Amino acid sequence: MSLPAAEANGAGALSRLPYSLRVLAENLLRGEDGISVDAAQIASLGSWPERGRSEAIVSFLPGRILMQDSAGLPVLADLAALSEAAAELNANADSVAPRLPIDLIVDHAVEADVWGHPDADLSNRRIEIERHAARFRFIKWSQQRFPQMRVAPPGAGICHQLNLEVIADLVRCADLDEGRMAGFDTVIGTDSHTTMINALGVLGWGVGGIEATAALLGEPMSMKIPEVYGVRLSGRIQDGVLATDVALSLTAMLRKHDLVQRFVEFYGPGTASLKVPDRATIANMAPEYGATMGYFAPDALTLDYLARTGRPEDERRRTEAFLRAQNMLRGDSDPEPVYTKVIDFDLSTVERTVAGPSLPSSKLGLADVSRTLPPTNGSSALDHGAVVIASITSCTNTSNPRALVAAGLLAKKACEKGLATASWTKTTFSPGSRVASEMLVDLGLQIYLDKLGFNVVGHGCMTCMGNSGPLDEAVEREIRDKDVAAAAVLSGNRNFEGRIHPLCRLAYLASPPLVVAYALAGTTRIELDSEPIGQDPEGSPVFVADLLPPDDEIDSTLAAFDIRHASGVNRSGWLKGDSAWEALAAPEQDKFPWEGSSGMIRRPPFLSVEATRPLFEADLAGIRALAVLGDNVTTDHISPVSRILPESEAGMWLKAQDVRDEDLGSFSSRRLNHDVMIRGGFANPKIRNRIVVGTEGGLTKVWPEGRTLPIHEAARIYRERDVPLIVVAGRNYGAGSARDWAAKVTRLLGVRAIVARSFERIHRTNLVAFGILPLELPAEFDCDIDGSETFALTDIAQGIRPDGWMQLVVTKSDGTVTRATVRARIDTSSEASWIACGGLFSKVLSEISS
Repeated sequence: MSLPAAEANGAGALSRLPYSLRVLAENLLRGEDGISVDAAQIASLGSWPERGRSEAIVSFLPGRILMQDSAGLPVLADLAALSEAAAELNANADSVAPRLPIDLIVDHAVEADVWGHPDADLSNRRIEIERHAARFRFIKWSQQRFPQMRVAPPGAGICHQLNLEVIADLVRCADLDEGRMAGFDTVIGTDSHTTMINALGVLGWGVGGIEATAALLGEPMSMKIPEVYGVRLSGRIQDGVLATDVALSLTAMLRKHDLVQRFVEFYGPGTASLKVPDRATIANMAPEYGATMGYFAPDALTLDYLARTGRPEDERRRTEAFLRAQNMLRGDSDPEPVYTKVIDFDLSTVERTVAGPSLPSSKLGLADVSRTLPPTNGSSALDHGAVVIASITSCTNTSNPRALVAAGLLAKKACEKGLATASWTKTTFSPGSRVASEMLVDLGLQIYLDKLGFNVVGHGCMTCMGNSGPLDEAVEREIRDKDVAAAAVLSGNRNFEGRIHPLCRLAYLASPPLVVAYALAGTTRIELDSEPIGQDPEGSPVFVADLLPPDDEIDSTLAAFDIRHASGVNRSGWLKGDSAWEALAAPEQDKFPWEGSSGMIRRPPFLSVEATRPLFEADLAGIRALAVLGDNVTTDHISPVSRILPESEAGMWLKAQDVRDEDLGSFSSRRLNHDVMIRGGFANPKIRNRIVVGTEGGLTKVWPEGRTLPIHEAARIYRERDVPLIVVAGRNYGAGSARDWAAKVTRLLGVRAIVARSFERIHRTNLVAFGILPLELPAEFDCDIDGSETFALTDIAQGIRPDGWMQLVVTKSDGTVTRATVRARIDTSSEASWIACGGLFSKVLSEISS
């Protein structure tokens, strides 16, 4: 879509631009290099590309980087290894030092090992420090090596909620040669849900760790100027419906639109009824509806939130003045921006909603959940659909005070009616910041959650990302023995197969009060809106409608909490660790002492001669498929983060290195051990490789003999035979988390290209950054691939360029040949240079050595 011709030049065009593009415009037009982030005022749009926005390529460098430890540690390790490589090349090691400020939040290491106990939080933090001491010492060493990095220690909260409550400024100031200059806060994060900060009007989104590394080294992010879809909100949320229900309903509706590499901007009269925490719940889900961002322009409610979260008065005054001067403080009388497309959404139509059992976009009414279950196994206890995990977990919902108060009030009413949670249900509560947990204690509601087993187990990203910890041993045994399709119900944002817990075949997303309700019921085999979830002491049935608090009760309860004071305390203490954290000593060496084969902190293998050579120096023939996959293959399928089971390939390898079963940890914690990660590649227990029909897990066949082997073993054999590999997949390949290891393990397995119907944005970029070609099949391609075929790629030299094309030749075992012209999803010239060099690290090394 092009700008209106009459306003293509001059500041008048600003009033027609979507608000998100106005922020982008300031950062692009400030200087000739197009990467400055500090500007006194938005420049004229006279130099805005005259071509359509979707065609123009721009370079953008954010103002700061936000990292969680799980994805941030590989970034720090890559920087350390690059620094060592620079020294080995007699180059200046400081040439690979970060050029942007970093906030690293240690929030992805804590697990729910202890639950249902008053000391669960302290116990789990103690276990976390013991389990991850090596990783944490590396973080402290990195902080000394890279002084532009701040670190929030374990127990402070999760990166997104701290970003919203503490870190983001909306408007930032800097002292430049021209004087003290103000500009919009912009951020990229190594977690796809960085979009939560869009609720505050901050331009920010998630990237892979590889792309973050590039930005830290000063390489601008090249991107097409995104199309912006406007979502016009109208109406008001019904009584008893929460922002969670709105977010899940919007996710289901927006996922039907092609939003990949597009911005979504919410506007319209309905936005006035959504306070910033409600907006945050919606913006957090942007990766689930497929958009780069889910943006809310700043308005009066934004300024109110800054005050309520303890931002200093002078900062708030400066922010308001700047926004007014830049015509960025949205008002009801503002002209409607020109959007690529407008989608209408009536908030008043939203009802209580659940999503599942394996996709966040699979919207369900309360009466529909039981219909997603297998037929009953006849058990009165652990039947299919039994809720074995019920978790009020951080990220999407614990930043929303109304949702937490609603859960606390429901718990209070349940206790007053004598209800209890099911004996087989593991109940946990992991707030995203200490403000959230302090609020429930101060309001006298945490005591009721505790009585139902929802004790605080930690302030981190836990159940939602697979750190759900073990189940009761008897429950685990019964699930295995009876092959129960057990369920998890959580107030998170993702429920992909195998993500929450290896033994939870089903997972449902719901609001915090509904999580408590399902824990009371103990099963998803219930129509929660019409069937009783229990009985009171007199034997009378109790329904959810008896327990759910009305809006006025939620609001009057919440009004008694001094959130401004609690937020101020949080702002002053979020960088302070406890005594156990402070006692951890960082290695003193300039060069980090990497660990051995069984360790957690090993030197990354991505700087070897083999790992940095270009993968496409000529056309390729004799290619084999390592895996043939369907639609919606996520980064969790490609590189899981869940617990490492003793019987898994990774578990057996670690045990051979004398690691005890109880010390295996998770794939998330072992991300810096490439031998572990390569054995977890494409080994999610729920992945279905069509080469091995009727099986699940990380298996494939080696051709031409057709022998079935683990994927990493098959890859080794193909490598010894010098056979190039591809992966064939369907739509939305790489959906889910911004997980750099999903690309890293693909490269280490020897895969040269991914041939798919479509790609998710972040994973596509990560593949390119590791020299792997993402190739998009044409819609008309029709060839039933079973893995016995051989493939060839021709016209590669002509295809390695932005929007290039090349030929895919498929030869079946009977000699039948199918040809297709495939699009190389190389979107920018920078990406083309990465592919040509063999990946980003190869390009960096070549520049260092030149």
